[in-house]
Amino acid sequence: MIRNNLSSSLLSDAVDELSALPGIGRKSALRFALHILKQPKENVERFGRSIIRMREEIRYCSVCNMISDTPVCPICSDRKRDRTVVCIVESIRDVISIENTGEYRGLYHVLGGIISPIDGVSPSDLSIDSLVKRLEDSETEEVFMALSTTMEGETTAYYLYKKIARFNLRVSTIARGVGFGDELEYTDEVTLGRSITNRQPFMPVNQ
Repeated sequence: MIRNNLSSSLLSDAVDELSALPGIGRKSALRFALHILKQPKENVERFGRSIIRMREEIRYCSVCNMISDTPVCPICSDRKRDRTVVCIVESIRDVISIENTGEYRGLYHVLGGIISPIDGVSPSDLSIDSLVKRLEDSETEEVFMALSTTMEGETTAYYLYKKIARFNLRVSTIARGVGFGDELEYTDEVTLGRSITNRQPFMPVNQ
């Protein structure tokens, strides 16, 4: 174990915290910790303050649940966005991925997950009620479901389709350039962009 070879408990503690981050093993954590140790004190303090401020001050948009520095995020506040289309995504990371393609100019709604009984995630754990309420009083004409093409994503899409059917909106989904089982976060920008541009009407498998 790396911990046993370290001469400083302070360094060991830092490695423990860094290695708790997703995708960071203990070797990488040690490399990061040693890099930080060599930086000027003011740089490290600035780094630490930015993390603390992010955790304490960041908020979630009251409209779409995207992270924001203000009560309503810049996307929802931008009057140049197409307000007739709402793209439903699983996570904040998906919004970032879609925005990076430059192919979508509508609004978003972040569910905060997808329905997954195995993981204990039910519809009540997601921001579905707020989506329905939002659609009741909006100028939305199309709901674009850009969910992961996994079994859980398909289940969530069908559930949402049934929930919003009464609004008589156009319901679309990403084109099959994103293969079944893929998550948007790991789809390259070109493929994702094309799948958005060529999105298709949502076809429930039960119909």
